[in-house]
Amino acid sequence: MFFDGTVRADGAGAGVVFMSPQRQILPYSFQLSELCSNNFAEYQTLIIGLQMAINMEITAFEVYGDSKLLTKYEVRKDDLVPYFRLATQLLQRFEAVTLEHVLRKENQMADVLANLASSMTLGEDEAADVPVCQRWVIPLITEILLDDINLISVLPVDVEEWRQLLIDYLEHGKLPDDHRHRSEIRRRAPRFLYYK
Repeated sequence: MFFDGTVRADGAGAGVVFMSPQRQILPYSFQLSELCSNNFAEYQTLIIGLQMAINMEITAFEVYGDSKLLTKYEVRKDDLVPYFRLATQLLQRFEAVTLEHVLRKENQMADVLANLASSMTLGEDEAADVPVCQRWVIPLITEILLDDINLISVLPVDVEEWRQLLIDYLEHGKLPDDHRHRSEIRRRAPRFLYYK
């Protein structure tokens, strides 16, 4: 389980990501109902994640967070002690659990989910399903508009640029003297159309 809590000026959020041994990912994002310090948000997130793991009947797992407060240091502020105690009690309910510190870059998904939740405005007892899909738009546009043909708009320029070599080949059949550039131009040219 990866977890991260975050606080912004307009809200606080929690991100929890469960990853199975088969690399199946279960991401969760929660808006925390009260503004708090970042340390409180981190503890809230850890506790939410542990409670979820208990509800899912997970008996052994590894927990990763980028907060050194939760994974390396002892609690020094009195107002955090109840959170520390609750987290400790929850951790004891598992047969085997490790709590480890990771770098922020290794905790990106939980961080993004926490930021998403902290930036959303939801009323009490409201929920929002936000699916995240991987897409890239440019190939779709070229399929619709050009049927997989690349189009270059050419404007007169004072300095030679990469497109000029393609234009010279497409318009006049002229290839550069350099053997490496010749092969590259021949390979790339069929993907372009030249309009005057």
